[in-house]
Amino acid sequence: MIIGVVGKIAAGKTTVAEFFEERGFCRVSCSDPLIDLLTHNVSEYSWIPELPKREDPTRDRLIEFGRYLKERYGEEVLIRLAVDKRRHCENVVIDGVRSKGEINAVKRLGGKVIYVEANPETRFERLVRRKANKDRSIKSFKDFKAMDDAEESLYHTSKLKDLAHYVIVNEGTLEELKEKVERIIMEVIE
Repeated sequence: MIIGVVGKIAAGKTTVAEFFEERGFCRVSCSDPLIDLLTHNVSEYSWIPELPKREDPTRDRLIEFGRYLKERYGEEVLIRLAVDKRRHCENVVIDGVRSKGEINAVKRLGGKVIYVEANPETRFERLVRRKANKDRSIKSFKDFKAMDDAEESLYHTSKLKDLAHYVIVNEGTLEELKEKVERIIMEVIE
């Protein structure tokens, strides 16, 4: 079983994927292959499209390199690489699915797609709390909104909601989120 998790920045995609991981799924992010290729950490892959110059995997560089790979090798290239990285696993959850082509690739592989959403203020608060290295350039809500708007114009993330099998509104507690995810897990593993 393959599960793809879609949503805007800091909506809770990784947390949802971690709940699947706790239930035995192998977790991989769509950005993992990009990071691995940029840092030349490719031993877990049976194939790679090409090895770029070694670089620091900043958010901007990941976006740029991801766009290049999709233009050159097709919209589904990151899904193919993510699944390849976890090819020895029976069940895989892919965090950070970002485009219609990636969703369609998950579906073609027989997978299910979950869209996770939360309002911008909640997502900004989470982003500030997580203090991820890739987010260090975001200092204010205005910075966050600019990045969120840029990602929306690039990926049209909000339109991807209609392509998902499941939609999770993540505005409550961690326990409430876990309960929503558990219901989906019970449904998909039957």
